[in-house]
Amino acid sequence: MDCALISTGSPPKPLRPDASSPSWLAGLVAAALYVGPLAAVAAEAELLPPEQAFRFSARALNNRTLEARFTIADGYYLYREKFKFALTPEGTVLGAPELPAGKAKTDEFFGKVETYRGTVVVKLPLSGAAAGQTVVLAADSQGCADVGVCYPPTRQMLTLTLPALGAGPGAQVDATPPKKNWFK
Repeated sequence: MDCALISTGSPPKPLRPDASSPSWLAGLVAAALYVGPLAAVAAEAELLPPEQAFRFSARALNNRTLEARFTIADGYYLYREKFKFALTPEGTVLGAPELPAGKAKTDEFFGKVETYRGTVVVKLPLSGAAAGQTVVLAADSQGCADVGVCYPPTRQMLTLTLPALGAGPGAQVDATPPKKNWFK
């Protein structure tokens, strides 16, 4: 019976690179060039959906003022100029939003802009609404991730009940409440 030849492979290499040999340095540079683009691809693959990156919630302070809140995830920002708000039913009217000053930024997409990070609270004057009335607030916003990816304009909506006169502010309502984990 004939036996196949078996190779034991090449002789083992030393465990530490020889500092005088340029081959280990070339390997290190090649690895860095290979890993850099992979890290960017991995970061893009893990982008949050807009409703998680820019969590929208609101509450009715009374029948004349709504308070909109955006909680912005770390590594993301919103553009001040891109906020728009609308309210239904007809007959209820929103005044001009009272936006806080943002942080100035020169943006590669929009030029000189103001942006928000962390949390931004917007006061919305309201007219034509009655205490106890239910309204639907729509908020349009646009933002980006620091990795260089911008989201298209996003609309988030929620329903608020205006508090009774003298009852104090209503409860904070999340546009996208966290999902329940049934396995805890």
